[in-house]
Amino acid sequence: MGSSHSISATEIQQLSKKTGFTSDQIEILHRRFKYLSEGRIKLRKNDFHRVSDLESNPIREKIVNAFFDNRNLKNEPGTLEEIEFEDFLTILSNFRPVQMTDEADEVEQIRINKLRFLFNMYDCDGDGKISVEEYRNVVSDLLSKSLSSEKDASRSVAEAAMLEVRHMCSGHVDPDQQYEGITFEDFLKIWKDISIESQMYVRFLTMETTRICK
Repeated sequence: MGSSHSISATEIQQLSKKTGFTSDQIEILHRRFKYLSEGRIKLRKNDFHRVSDLESNPIREKIVNAFFDNRNLKNEPGTLEEIEFEDFLTILSNFRPVQMTDEADEVEQIRINKLRFLFNMYDCDGDGKISVEEYRNVVSDLLSKSLSSEKDASRSVAEAAMLEVRHMCSGHVDPDQQYEGITFEDFLKIWKDISIESQMYVRFLTMETTRICK
């Protein structure tokens, strides 16, 4: 896929099965892709300056980088210079809300995929761990809004989250050892009872998918 400016019905069907998007959504997103890439068959980082909804997002750079992080596409290290439409759609599927028609095992896998996507955004060096300070940034970023009056509340929640991190992960560390970082397994435990789509303000995981491409 990506070898042509058009997209066939067969390709749409395959992409729908892979990403969970409907045929109509895929066609809309394909038009958005062509708009962002100015008609090219591949998209570059600087093309994302056309996405108006990302302009004021506090983690804009991390979101854009996630589209080119090969860990999110092939579960391999490295960064891509350009992505094709299938890559673009694969990343966007992490933003897709869970559907009522999804089976329970599908819902759980979608949740794990979203958390892996989120973890990769903050595991910047790709060593499979994020530091305690980086996790503080995860919570602060996800709770942050544009109004300064809410920043104190975000920091308070972040501090509470840090206490839970220390409590849940302390079993992995001897008293005289320095905790080296949160693994993805730790990350899953921390977020086990948190609904990332309804109980927390996770704007980039709950936003209307097509809006990210306007």
